[in-house]
Amino acid sequence: MKKRYAAGSVAAVGLVFILACITVNIYFPEATVKQAAEQIVDEIRKKDAEKSGQEAVKKLASLPESGPFSFVLAAYAQEATSVSTPAIRAVKEAMKNRFPALKPYFDGGNIGETNKGMVEVRDEAGLNLQAKAALRNLIKDENGDRTKLYAEVAKSLNIEASQIERIQKIFAEEWIKSAAVGWWIQQDDGAWVKKI
Repeated sequence: MKKRYAAGSVAAVGLVFILACITVNIYFPEATVKQAAEQIVDEIRKKDAEKSGQEAVKKLASLPESGPFSFVLAAYAQEATSVSTPAIRAVKEAMKNRFPALKPYFDGGNIGETNKGMVEVRDEAGLNLQAKAALRNLIKDENGDRTKLYAEVAKSLNIEASQIERIQKIFAEEWIKSAAVGWWIQQDDGAWVKKI
């Protein structure tokens, strides 16, 4: 009887150990990353982002500081700024400054937004050698900054480096959403289409 009980106990402990090893759940704050991506892309691409940010601050400031919603407002304000670090701000500033140089190439169909959150050359027809070199340098710098941005967002939100690809995918959706009509965007299957 003791042998059966001991064997059953060992088997149960072994099963629990195996299940514990298999069911590792990595927390990924998708909603927070989505909110951060939306804010960052809007800030980089939209001229009136600063004005709308100031309006949001004014709205929050006009709300009462005490009461049942004060904790929610404080939590929202903290969450909204949790992905702002000096490194992220520096990368965003560089991307904002570069965007006016990239825009004519987006408008001309020379480059497009990939489904991996990067910029890719689509068509260099009509560009001379100097313009092609300038475009390639712009894309190299842009994609380098985007890679840094995704890594810094992960670091800021304590997300494992193995999850950066998920962050890229969320940002890719935002870049594509913010693309102007007529810009080239890459679908999930890799096909390129003009945004309509």
